[in-house]
Amino acid sequence: MKNQTARLRQAVLTCLNFMESDVAENKSGTDGRVTLRAVTPEDDEFLLAVYASSREEELAQVPWAEGQKESFVRLQFDTQRAEYEARFPEARYEVILIDGQPAGRLWVGEAADEMRLLDIALLPEFQNRGVGRLVVGGLIEEAARKSLPLRHMVFILNAGAKRFYERMGFVVFEEFGGGYLHMEWRPEKRSS
Repeated sequence: MKNQTARLRQAVLTCLNFMESDVAENKSGTDGRVTLRAVTPEDDEFLLAVYASSREEELAQVPWAEGQKESFVRLQFDTQRAEYEARFPEARYEVILIDGQPAGRLWVGEAADEMRLLDIALLPEFQNRGVGRLVVGGLIEEAARKSLPLRHMVFILNAGAKRFYERMGFVVFEEFGGGYLHMEWRPEKRSS
């Protein structure tokens, strides 16, 4: 437990350093300023493209008739958004920007007893640059300030995502619906 706490503390400090500089280093060694802005109606097609890119690998396994995949992706995207809006009506819907260029999306819900990372997705060309670590680290810092757990669902077969969240200090606390791992980061309890 002590080792996990030390690793978590180091991860949070690293993320805070990124947040203070507001810069994440990408693979090519050049820096890109990472910011968030509220979603607007004009972002709809971009957000659909981000969603589609996050499903590309699994959808490639199905032979689709012309236009069928696009209709399916639109239906899934609209259904996901409607479910999030129903469960978390006050959720934050943000576009992740790198040097002002739209790169991904972030959906975050909050209740009295938790913060929930509903979704984070980046276009493939912006992945593996530390952006996810930066953004999730910022959410961890926010959850710590509010003394709330930060929770997220990870598809059970997505071992890479599970490892990422474990490195960020998340632990699995339940299997959900047979296909998802419910993971959470908890702030340290302060002794009085």
